Amino acid sequence: MTTDTERDYLPAMGRNKLLLPFYDVVSKLSGAKGLHWRLVAQAGVEPGATVVEIGCGTGNVLHLVKSAVPDATAIGLDPDAKVLAIAARKAARAGIELKLDHGYADDLPYADGSVDRVLSSFMFHHLPGEQKLGALREARRVLVPGGRLHLADFDHKEPKALSRRHSAHAHDYANGSVVNLLTEAGFADAAEVARADSRIGSLGYYRATNRP
Repeated sequence: MTTDTERDYLPAMGRNKLLLPFYDVVSKLSGAKGLHWRLVAQAGVEPGATVVEIGCGTGNVLHLVKSAVPDATAIGLDPDAKVLAIAARKAARAGIELKLDHGYADDLPYADGSVDRVLSSFMFHHLPGEQKLGALREARRVLVPGGRLHLADFDHKEPKALSRRHSAHAHDYANGSVVNLLTEAGFADAAEVARADSRIGSLGYYRATNRP
């Protein structure tokens, strides 16, 4: 894992750090695995591809990527060193090779044009408005020409009971919809490609392509 100057961020389980050990339990009970599979399937990761997940948490999405495409290079980035430590232990137990980096979505520690897919799973709402566009621009920077960003996030217009905690600690979309932000960041073909109604709320799945 790389190190970085710590700055304020919103952890996956909110500000109460005592809840972190229960992250995977909550994820399982909420049915997140099926939602994650849908994102991985949408991404269409090819053999030998390099995949970065921003806000990787404990690595659940990356495990699915490696399960679907064993020879993919799977990289996870998160600002929470404690959650990265959990991800590293899980990967070691499962015999899965992951590269786990400490960092922030709007300042990715990867070279221009070095990544085939960028994934974001239920993290985007954590970012303050000014960081959302920065994160999307960084995703586009690191993608190869024609590479794609695949993003899933909550629709806070229709929160369900189990997603109200997410709504309560989420930042709004003051700069516009996800599609508008993707377009403003310079992506081509930005679109909401699917929706899902789950136990944790209404979700949108988005796709955008780095212009060649």
